[in-house]
Amino acid sequence: MRKVSTGFVYFFGALGGLLFGYDTGVISGAILFIQRQMHLGSWQQGWVVSAVLLGAILGAAIIGPSSDRYGRRKLLLVSAIIFFVGAIGSAFSPEFWTLIISRVVLGMAVGAASALIPTYLAELSPASKRGTVSSLFQLMVMTGIFLAYVTNYTFSGMYTGWRWMVGLAAVPAALLFLGGLILPESPRYLVKTGHSDAAREVLDTMNKHDTAAVDEELAQIHEQAKIKSGGWSELFGKMVRPSLVIGIGLAIFQQVMGCNTVLYYAPTIFTDVGFGVSAALIAHIGIGIFNVIVTAIAVAIMDKIDRRKMLNIGALGMGISLFIMSIAMKFSGGSFTAAVVCVIALTVYIAFFSATWGPVMWVMIGEVFPLNIRGLGNSFASVINWSANMVVSLTFPSLLDFFGTGSLFIGYGVLCFASIWFVQKKVFETRNRSLEEIEGTLREKAAEHEAAAAH
Repeated sequence: MRKVSTGFVYFFGALGGLLFGYDTGVISGAILFIQRQMHLGSWQQGWVVSAVLLGAILGAAIIGPSSDRYGRRKLLLVSAIIFFVGAIGSAFSPEFWTLIISRVVLGMAVGAASALIPTYLAELSPASKRGTVSSLFQLMVMTGIFLAYVTNYTFSGMYTGWRWMVGLAAVPAALLFLGGLILPESPRYLVKTGHSDAAREVLDTMNKHDTAAVDEELAQIHEQAKIKSGGWSELFGKMVRPSLVIGIGLAIFQQVMGCNTVLYYAPTIFTDVGFGVSAALIAHIGIGIFNVIVTAIAVAIMDKIDRRKMLNIGALGMGISLFIMSIAMKFSGGSFTAAVVCVIALTVYIAFFSATWGPVMWVMIGEVFPLNIRGLGNSFASVINWSANMVVSLTFPSLLDFFGTGSLFIGYGVLCFASIWFVQKKVFETRNRSLEEIEGTLREKAAEHEAAAAH
């Protein structure tokens, strides 16, 4: 392994999250200009926003499981190339269909990053730091979204500004590729492929040369690596079922609470309640800064508070914020005070999401699946997440036209409260437990069920 610092590894390991955030966030401002220049209707606008999500489903489905076979690092490099090609293609699109295809390509890299990076970071970090390290991915996502908002405002005065907005994603894509050339492979993957000495080197670096910790972790990894790589039958088998339920449930709830409709369409919402385009984009930048700060706080406390508690507090805060926002929109009559209340409620909603459901969902799907199907399990949960994201985002403009903002956000608020029931009933705690301990618990529970069934 090349001598690199843990900070370098964590930064470049999570950098795909910045591209993920930038490419999904930039369209929120760009769509205001694309819509006018390409004369798009409601459904076409929905497709320009959602094309990335269609690509993300494909990327998570194809590239995620491949990481079990070819390694996390190699696939990260492939993702960087796809990011670059998609960004350049989007910037030079002459008409609607070319833009859609380029956004689908871009989405494949976004989906691949979402399936690869939480797994890669979870496998590299010690148990005591895993929540913090894995949530760096979400911090990068939020930083990417913030940079997208700044870019949107910077180029909003240019007729072809939207091309610069979407095209600038090529810069961090090139950086990710260069950094990826130096990154180490996951120690779990190295042990699985018979490279124990290389795995020891990586673990030694990541554990700051704590020999006892390295020996213990390596022994646990060797034990788990003896289990043959699994496939779909293992993923849907009895042992993995509790993890699968967590992965699917968290992935769906994270989206149906309306988080990405708010992130993608915030400028549209602001213009609907009376802000001009320029004011809407400035307000968006303010939300972006707040978002990054709140996510940074979440990263700092991730290993100090139980994951389940964070999810429940987040859902409660988000639900209440959406109700307040809905009431302000429904009974405002276009007043300035109601518009301000709406913006504050929307900002508080995003803060709760960024501190809880945003990072915790990705951290947990990187933790709960056993080693022999971790890439497949993470990929499957990511596909579910992106599919839910696409359905919510694609239907949002039409539902907005039909119900109006007031009624629509009440529906999302009700789903926030429903998620609390799910977390209480179905989600087990993973904080401060090694990946091998989590897997051991799954095996013990499966053995207990089998024994109970036999009697």
